[in-house]
Amino acid sequence: MNLSSPLSGIVPPLVTPLRDRDTLDGEGLERLIEHVIAGGVSALFLLGTTGEGPSLSYRLRGEAIRTACRAARGRVPVLVGITDTAFVESVQLARCAADAGAAAVVAAPPYYLPEGQPELIEYTGHLLDELPLPLFLYNMPALTKVSFELDTVRRLLDDPRIPGIKDSSGNMVHFHRLCRHLKDRPDWTILMGPEELLLDAVMAGGHGGVNGGANVFPSLYVALHQAAVAGDLARARELHGLVLEVSERLYQVGRHPSAIIKGLKCALSLLGICDDFMAEPFHRFRDEERRQIEASLGILGPKITALSPLLS
Repeated sequence: MNLSSPLSGIVPPLVTPLRDRDTLDGEGLERLIEHVIAGGVSALFLLGTTGEGPSLSYRLRGEAIRTACRAARGRVPVLVGITDTAFVESVQLARCAADAGAAAVVAAPPYYLPEGQPELIEYTGHLLDELPLPLFLYNMPALTKVSFELDTVRRLLDDPRIPGIKDSSGNMVHFHRLCRHLKDRPDWTILMGPEELLLDAVMAGGHGGVNGGANVFPSLYVALHQAAVAGDLARARELHGLVLEVSERLYQVGRHPSAIIKGLKCALSLLGICDDFMAEPFHRFRDEERRQIEASLGILGPKITALSPLLS
């Protein structure tokens, strides 16, 4: 399925449902895709941070790509994360994505040994020469230790093989400056990662979000985006408040950074959508934490139902 220019709306970074450390919960992934498409999302993003992509074997990543593209059935574009420390493995994942019918790939800077910006520009150019699909840039400095700095983005902006960027820096000054480049490339897509900043991002000129909570409550995030685009600030602020509550209740159980993904997977498991097994070295929530997530769903569910007129 071809991408719109620019791509706008909500693109959930799908969790990767697992049955054990190297077995995909394929039926769970299919149910998850049906769930988010029914919620009105604009595209799907596989094998990102929320999808635990770099923690999965290449075999399992390939299986997830093929399963997701088959389940999507061309209803929405599929974007596939190819971030890796090995150049040739990123290219192989991109070829797998193209063969399966994905619309684009997404890459963050290679992690482990930090590269300089000239090296990142050269790497991106080499990658583009090998890729069979358009490449979205993925700015995730907290995990990669390297940012797509503004001068680097400016250098890459004119390449038609790059349709846009997902910014997960959480830096709104950086995001505002990215949006200033849209006057030079109006077909470019700029998407916000942290959902707590989705409203701010759209008001700044961004096109939407790649928001983890849309795995669980897709229609909420879609409605927030639509209200912000329409300039209905009263409605947008009310929905934004609920998005903040989702973040507070699902992502802050436990003491470790992995709590965000654990909370999402636990919620999806409690909703009967997919398994909550985590890739090594992480583990699913234990009984006490699971009860907290269950209680939070019991609180969030009625609130979202009460706001149902705003979600249509």
